[in-house]
Amino acid sequence: MGNYRFTLEYDGTDFEGWQMQPEGIRTVQGCLTEALSRVAGRPVSCMGSGRTDAGVHAEGQVANARFETRLAPNELLRALNDNLPGDVAILDVCIVADAFHARRDALSKHYRYRIWNHPVRSPLRARRCWWVRGALDVKAIGSALPELLGERDFASFQGGGSSVTTSVRRLFRAEVSGRPGGEVHLDFEADGFLRHMVRNLAGTLVEVGLGRRPPDLAPVLAARDRAAAGVTAPPQGLALVAVEYP
Repeated sequence: MGNYRFTLEYDGTDFEGWQMQPEGIRTVQGCLTEALSRVAGRPVSCMGSGRTDAGVHAEGQVANARFETRLAPNELLRALNDNLPGDVAILDVCIVADAFHARRDALSKHYRYRIWNHPVRSPLRARRCWWVRGALDVKAIGSALPELLGERDFASFQGGGSSVTTSVRRLFRAEVSGRPGGEVHLDFEADGFLRHMVRNLAGTLVEVGLGRRPPDLAPVLAARDRAAAGVTAPPQGLALVAVEYP
Protein backbone atom coordinates (compact mmCIF):
# COMPACT_ATOMS: atom_id res chain seq x y z
CA MET A 1 0.00 0.00 0.00
CA GLY A 2 1.70 3.18 -1.19
CA ASN A 3 0.89 6.82 -0.54
CA TYR A 4 1.05 8.78 -3.80
CA ARG A 5 1.19 12.56 -4.20
CA PHE A 6 -0.18 14.12 -7.37
CA THR A 7 0.25 17.62 -8.79
CA LEU A 8 -2.64 18.59 -11.03
CA GLU A 9 -3.48 21.27 -13.56
CA TYR A 10 -7.07 21.94 -14.60
CA ASP A 11 -9.33 24.36 -16.37
CA GLY A 12 -12.13 24.82 -13.86
CA THR A 13 -14.64 26.32 -16.30
CA ASP A 14 -16.76 23.19 -16.69
CA PHE A 15 -16.30 21.84 -13.16
CA GLU A 16 -18.46 22.54 -10.12
CA GLY A 17 -15.29 22.98 -8.10
CA TRP A 18 -12.81 20.53 -6.65
CA GLN A 19 -14.83 18.73 -3.99
CA MET A 20 -16.81 15.61 -4.71
CA GLN A 21 -20.54 16.25 -5.10
CA PRO A 22 -23.60 14.01 -5.47
CA GLU A 23 -23.63 11.77 -8.53
CA GLY A 24 -24.16 13.67 -11.75
CA ILE A 25 -22.32 16.82 -10.64
CA ARG A 26 -18.94 17.14 -12.32
CA THR A 27 -16.00 17.89 -10.01
CA VAL A 28 -12.23 17.57 -10.28
CA GLN A 29 -12.01 15.28 -7.25
CA GLY A 30 -14.73 13.13 -8.75
CA CYS A 31 -12.87 12.76 -12.05
CA LEU A 32 -9.61 11.97 -10.28
CA THR A 33 -11.31 9.42 -8.03
CA GLU A 34 -12.83 7.68 -11.05
CA ALA A 35 -9.47 7.56 -12.85
CA LEU A 36 -7.65 6.25 -9.77
CA SER A 37 -10.26 3.55 -9.19
CA ARG A 38 -10.17 2.49 -12.83
CA VAL A 39 -6.37 2.21 -12.90
CA ALA A 40 -6.18 0.48 -9.49
CA GLY A 41 -9.03 -1.89 -10.29
CA ARG A 42 -10.76 -1.11 -6.98
CA PRO A 43 -12.34 1.93 -5.27
CA VAL A 44 -9.75 4.59 -4.35
CA SER A 45 -10.41 7.85 -2.55
CA CYS A 46 -8.18 10.93 -2.71
CA MET A 47 -7.63 14.06 -0.63
CA GLY A 48 -6.86 17.49 -2.07
CA SER A 49 -4.84 20.32 -0.52
CA GLY A 50 -8.00 22.40 -0.47
CA ARG A 51 -11.16 23.22 -2.34
CA THR A 52 -11.36 25.39 -5.42
CA ASP A 53 -14.75 26.87 -6.29
CA ALA A 54 -16.73 26.29 -9.46
CA GLY A 55 -14.97 27.94 -12.38
CA VAL A 56 -11.64 28.34 -10.57
CA HIS A 57 -8.52 26.89 -12.17
CA ALA A 58 -5.35 25.25 -10.87
CA GLU A 59 -1.79 25.18 -12.10
CA GLY A 60 -0.49 23.23 -9.11
CA GLN A 61 -3.25 21.62 -7.07
CA VAL A 62 -1.92 18.79 -4.88
CA ALA A 63 -3.70 15.59 -3.87
CA ASN A 64 -2.74 12.27 -2.32
CA ALA A 65 -4.19 8.79 -2.33
CA ARG A 66 -3.25 5.46 -0.73
CA PHE A 67 -3.62 2.33 -2.84
CA GLU A 68 -1.76 -0.65 -4.27
CA THR A 69 -0.32 -0.68 -7.77
CA ARG A 70 2.54 -2.34 -9.60
CA LEU A 71 2.99 0.73 -11.80
CA ALA A 72 6.03 2.94 -11.37
CA PRO A 73 5.21 6.64 -10.80
CA ASN A 74 5.89 7.59 -14.44
CA GLU A 75 3.70 4.70 -15.64
CA LEU A 76 0.98 5.68 -13.17
CA LEU A 77 1.08 9.26 -14.45
CA ARG A 78 0.52 8.12 -18.04
CA ALA A 79 -2.22 5.66 -17.07
CA LEU A 80 -4.12 8.23 -15.04
CA ASN A 81 -3.90 10.92 -17.73
CA ASP A 82 -5.22 8.40 -20.25
CA ASN A 83 -8.28 8.08 -18.01
CA LEU A 84 -8.82 11.77 -17.24
CA PRO A 85 -10.84 14.25 -19.34
CA GLY A 86 -9.08 16.85 -21.44
CA ASP A 87 -9.56 19.71 -18.98
CA VAL A 88 -7.58 18.09 -16.16
CA ALA A 89 -4.11 16.54 -16.17
CA ILE A 90 -1.63 15.17 -13.67
CA LEU A 91 1.74 16.87 -14.00
CA ASP A 92 3.70 14.85 -11.47
CA VAL A 93 3.40 11.67 -9.40
CA CYS A 94 5.66 10.70 -6.53
CA ILE A 95 5.64 8.28 -3.61
CA VAL A 96 5.57 10.01 -0.23
CA ALA A 97 5.64 9.00 3.42
CA ASP A 98 2.56 7.17 4.62
CA ALA A 99 1.80 10.03 7.02
CA PHE A 100 1.67 12.65 4.26
CA HIS A 101 -1.70 14.42 3.98
CA ALA A 102 -2.24 16.92 1.15
CA ARG A 103 -4.39 19.28 3.22
CA ARG A 104 -3.05 19.00 6.76
CA ASP A 105 0.63 19.18 5.77
CA ALA A 106 0.33 22.24 3.52
CA LEU A 107 2.37 25.21 4.79
CA SER A 108 1.02 27.76 2.35
CA LYS A 109 -0.95 28.22 -0.86
CA HIS A 110 -0.26 30.65 -3.68
CA TYR A 111 -3.18 32.01 -5.69
CA ARG A 112 -3.04 34.34 -8.68
CA TYR A 113 -5.94 36.47 -9.90
CA ARG A 114 -5.70 37.58 -13.56
CA ILE A 115 -7.39 40.68 -14.94
CA TRP A 116 -7.60 41.65 -18.60
CA ASN A 117 -7.45 45.43 -18.29
CA HIS A 118 -8.31 46.66 -21.75
CA PRO A 119 -11.21 48.52 -23.42
CA VAL A 120 -11.72 45.56 -25.79
CA ARG A 121 -12.55 42.06 -24.56
CA SER A 122 -10.13 39.22 -25.30
CA PRO A 123 -11.88 36.03 -26.46
CA LEU A 124 -8.70 34.02 -25.86
CA ARG A 125 -8.63 35.20 -22.23
CA ALA A 126 -12.35 34.93 -21.52
CA ARG A 127 -11.98 31.67 -19.57
CA ARG A 128 -8.90 32.80 -17.61
CA CYS A 129 -9.31 36.53 -16.84
CA TRP A 130 -11.76 39.06 -15.45
CA TRP A 131 -12.34 41.71 -18.11
CA VAL A 132 -12.11 45.19 -16.54
CA ARG A 133 -12.46 47.96 -19.13
CA GLY A 134 -11.43 51.01 -17.10
CA ALA A 135 -7.69 51.63 -16.77
CA LEU A 136 -6.47 50.47 -13.37
CA ASP A 137 -4.15 52.57 -11.25
CA VAL A 138 -1.65 49.79 -10.48
CA LYS A 139 0.35 52.08 -8.21
CA ALA A 140 -2.72 52.73 -6.03
CA ILE A 141 -3.41 49.00 -5.82
CA GLY A 142 0.19 48.42 -4.78
CA SER A 143 -0.08 50.99 -2.00
CA ALA A 144 -3.08 49.11 -0.57
CA LEU A 145 -1.31 45.76 -0.29
CA PRO A 146 1.06 46.20 2.71
CA GLU A 147 -1.89 46.57 5.10
CA LEU A 148 -2.97 43.03 4.19
CA LEU A 149 0.34 41.37 5.08
CA GLY A 150 0.90 39.44 8.29
CA GLU A 151 -1.64 37.93 10.64
CA ARG A 152 -4.99 39.62 10.07
CA ASP A 153 -8.66 38.99 10.67
CA PHE A 154 -10.06 38.73 7.14
CA ALA A 155 -13.73 38.50 8.17
CA SER A 156 -14.55 41.40 5.82
CA PHE A 157 -13.30 39.31 2.90
CA GLN A 158 -15.02 36.05 3.85
CA GLY A 159 -17.82 34.73 1.69
CA GLY A 160 -21.08 33.49 3.13
CA GLY A 161 -21.73 29.89 4.06
CA SER A 162 -18.35 29.34 5.73
CA SER A 163 -18.15 27.16 8.86
CA VAL A 164 -14.57 27.95 9.94
CA THR A 165 -13.92 28.64 13.62
CA THR A 166 -11.70 31.68 12.99
CA SER A 167 -11.29 34.19 10.16
CA VAL A 168 -7.69 34.99 11.13
CA ARG A 169 -5.12 34.11 8.48
CA ARG A 170 -1.45 34.95 7.89
CA LEU A 171 -0.76 36.50 4.48
CA PHE A 172 2.88 36.12 3.42
CA ARG A 173 2.66 37.70 -0.01
CA ALA A 174 0.42 40.30 -1.67
CA GLU A 175 1.72 41.61 -5.01
CA VAL A 176 0.42 43.33 -8.11
CA SER A 177 2.08 43.26 -11.52
CA GLY A 178 1.22 44.30 -15.06
CA ARG A 179 -0.24 47.46 -16.52
CA PRO A 180 -3.39 48.90 -18.09
CA GLY A 181 -3.79 47.80 -21.70
CA GLY A 182 -2.71 44.26 -20.82
CA GLU A 183 -2.95 41.72 -18.04
CA VAL A 184 -2.80 42.76 -14.40
CA HIS A 185 -2.00 40.00 -11.90
CA LEU A 186 -2.72 39.89 -8.17
CA ASP A 187 -0.68 37.29 -6.27
CA PHE A 188 -1.46 36.12 -2.75
CA GLU A 189 0.25 33.51 -0.59
CA ALA A 190 -1.03 32.60 2.87
CA ASP A 191 -1.16 29.79 5.39
CA GLY A 192 -4.80 29.38 4.42
CA PHE A 193 -7.68 31.20 2.73
CA LEU A 194 -11.30 31.77 3.66
CA ARG A 195 -14.18 31.05 1.31
CA HIS A 196 -14.04 33.53 -1.61
CA MET A 197 -11.27 35.45 0.19
CA VAL A 198 -9.02 35.96 -2.84
CA ARG A 199 -11.94 36.89 -5.09
CA ASN A 200 -13.19 39.39 -2.51
CA LEU A 201 -9.70 40.85 -2.16
CA ALA A 202 -9.44 41.12 -5.95
CA GLY A 203 -12.83 42.84 -6.24
CA THR A 204 -11.90 45.32 -3.53
CA LEU A 205 -8.50 46.07 -5.07
CA VAL A 206 -10.05 46.63 -8.49
CA GLU A 207 -12.31 49.24 -6.88
CA VAL A 208 -9.15 50.87 -5.47
CA GLY A 209 -7.57 50.77 -8.93
CA LEU A 210 -10.62 52.41 -10.48
CA GLY A 211 -10.63 55.17 -7.87
CA ARG A 212 -13.88 54.03 -6.29
CA ARG A 213 -12.38 53.55 -2.83
CA PRO A 214 -9.21 54.76 -1.07
CA PRO A 215 -6.12 52.53 -0.89
CA ASP A 216 -6.25 52.46 2.93
CA LEU A 217 -7.80 49.08 3.70
CA ALA A 218 -7.27 49.27 7.47
CA PRO A 219 -10.88 50.40 8.10
CA VAL A 220 -12.16 47.54 5.92
CA LEU A 221 -10.21 44.96 7.93
CA ALA A 222 -11.24 46.56 11.24
CA ALA A 223 -14.94 46.46 10.29
CA ARG A 224 -14.97 42.63 10.19
CA ASP A 225 -18.04 43.05 7.98
CA ARG A 226 -18.36 41.69 4.45
CA ALA A 227 -20.36 44.79 3.48
CA ALA A 228 -17.27 46.95 4.12
CA ALA A 229 -15.28 45.30 1.31
CA GLY A 230 -15.78 45.33 -2.44
CA VAL A 231 -17.50 43.07 -4.94
CA THR A 232 -16.67 39.40 -5.36
CA ALA A 233 -14.54 39.05 -8.48
CA PRO A 234 -15.73 36.37 -10.93
CA PRO A 235 -14.20 32.89 -10.61
CA GLN A 236 -12.55 32.55 -14.01
CA GLY A 237 -9.71 34.91 -13.11
CA LEU A 238 -8.54 32.82 -10.17
CA ALA A 239 -6.00 30.00 -10.23
CA LEU A 240 -4.28 27.99 -7.51
CA VAL A 241 -0.65 28.32 -8.59
CA ALA A 242 1.21 26.21 -6.03
CA VAL A 243 1.05 24.55 -2.61
CA GLU A 244 4.13 24.54 -0.39
CA TYR A 245 5.07 21.66 1.91
CA PRO A 246 7.86 21.06 4.45
